[in-house]
Amino acid sequence: MSKETGFVASATSRVIEPSSILDRLEFAFQPIVNVATGHCFGYEALLRHHDAFGFPDQHAFFEACYVAGRLDSAQLQLWEMAIARFAGFASGRGARLFLNIDSRSLDGTDFLPRQIRGLLSHYDVPETSVIFEISAPPPGSFDATTPWARSLKRYNCKIAIDRFGGGVAGFQMLYGIEPEFIKLDQFFIRNVSGDTKKKMLLSHVVGMAHLLGVMVVAVGIETETEFLTCKEVGCDLVQGFMIDRPTLQSDNLPEFYDRIEKLSRHERRGKDSDRKIILDQMAPIPPLAIDEEITAVFERLRSDTNQTFVPVVDRMGQPLGIVRESNIKNYAYSPFGKDLISNKGLGRKLKDFIVRCPIADVQMPVESIMSIYSGEEDAEGIILVDQMRYVGFLSARSIIRVVNEKSLAQARDQNPLTKLPGNALINQFVGDSLGETESAYAYAYVDFDNFKPFNDKYGFRQGDRAILLFSELMRKRLTPDCFLGHIGGDDFFIGFRGTAAETAVETTKDLLETFRSDAESFYDSEARAKGCISAADRDGNVKWFPLLSASAVLIKVAFPRAVFTVDDVSAQMAKLKKQAKSSPSKLVVTFLEV
Repeated sequence: MSKETGFVASATSRVIEPSSILDRLEFAFQPIVNVATGHCFGYEALLRHHDAFGFPDQHAFFEACYVAGRLDSAQLQLWEMAIARFAGFASGRGARLFLNIDSRSLDGTDFLPRQIRGLLSHYDVPETSVIFEISAPPPGSFDATTPWARSLKRYNCKIAIDRFGGGVAGFQMLYGIEPEFIKLDQFFIRNVSGDTKKKMLLSHVVGMAHLLGVMVVAVGIETETEFLTCKEVGCDLVQGFMIDRPTLQSDNLPEFYDRIEKLSRHERRGKDSDRKIILDQMAPIPPLAIDEEITAVFERLRSDTNQTFVPVVDRMGQPLGIVRESNIKNYAYSPFGKDLISNKGLGRKLKDFIVRCPIADVQMPVESIMSIYSGEEDAEGIILVDQMRYVGFLSARSIIRVVNEKSLAQARDQNPLTKLPGNALINQFVGDSLGETESAYAYAYVDFDNFKPFNDKYGFRQGDRAILLFSELMRKRLTPDCFLGHIGGDDFFIGFRGTAAETAVETTKDLLETFRSDAESFYDSEARAKGCISAADRDGNVKWFPLLSASAVLIKVAFPRAVFTVDDVSAQMAKLKKQAKSSPSKLVVTFLEV
């Protein structure tokens, strides 16, 4: 079919007039949520009803538009539909609209950006509210010097690379376009909690993005464990069926997702002290808005001679980067420099001097912030955000203070051998979970069997190795939504939450059996062959003792949990400890009930 005749709707070559298609299409909106707070950051507009015309997905529809020579006009009409809907339900929320754009329609001219700006102005939607999602083009077709990204940004439009990591051009686009967001390909997300290699790759991608001042969206989140893993590695935003499905009824979309906030709150237990340390050291440097005149930078630097840069934010408070004094000193120190730069006819604006700066959320662990900073050689520090909005700046000196404070806090709250949370944080976890009214919980107390004779015969260094072995097995075999604690000596604690609580019995059995098997490597061949060792008991009598193993008491707490206390849980564990050691399975499972 020629480009002039219309759309190819399916393999049957059925011709459909553009107007008859566009008038009957709709947009569903899917929330994109802040991973730390549960607040809705924005909504992706997803085309619907295209399948009624034989198009299996959006890509197939826009491919037909391209073949028919109607790509630009179709996108503009659909964008107007999405922007009008967005303006109706998201007005005043401060939310963003994520719109898909086909890169084939971006030729570097100002045509589309000007049309977009006109639409936004007509519906009173701020330019910085719209983020264009651009998928990686076919291999070999991307040119890092292409001007279309600059033409979009000239009109204050933000860019997200869609399906990042799923195509070979993704990293070229990250380098050449300098997007504000990347949306991860679902390959990184699916079953990431149980795939160590995939989790490592995801962690490095997120860290690299943060070094470049880019926010990361995890797309396709379907389970709590996927959510918790993505939060653990530092993803900023999440999108997927677990949060909310796309809906045509956009008027009912919530601004806040309580379930996400609760998940995040429980996952960051013990990390709130990090936030306090970070905020105590943060410098609340006032930012400049993107639409201010460049002369405001001169005034700010003149009024504070110790300041060598100025943070810049968009109209919604999201950081864009910094303007360094060194970037504008050629103007500042020349006889007519300030007059030249202030001349609007020269076209030099504040955004022309912005350089990227690493960004971190105030909810991030100190270790993650340090990792972001250490990867950028010339960074003045790190921009801090809360709910994606600028709150302050951490200088290099402040970061050193933060790390020092965290090290002191860790020394107080962690076991020095295993680096796992100690009794104070264990008690806090149990106390908080007893007040939780929704998610299921289970608590496991684990104690080694025959540890004293093993320690006496082989020495305390071998005993420490056995303790470290068990702590590493917990880290490797338990999901991120499990709380791991070290009570002291050879006593450990595991807190299971949500879906992990439902499989706590099987998980604990597997952990105990793996430890029993792996611990055999600590013995000599003769002891392994006999299955026991001779050693003195507590009264000094020489006896035969079985090889090292572990036993556990697993407690599930019935609703309502608030009637119980931490002491109730501790007493039940102590009561059943001997029974667990004498059990053939080395495990006792019980309910704490009224």
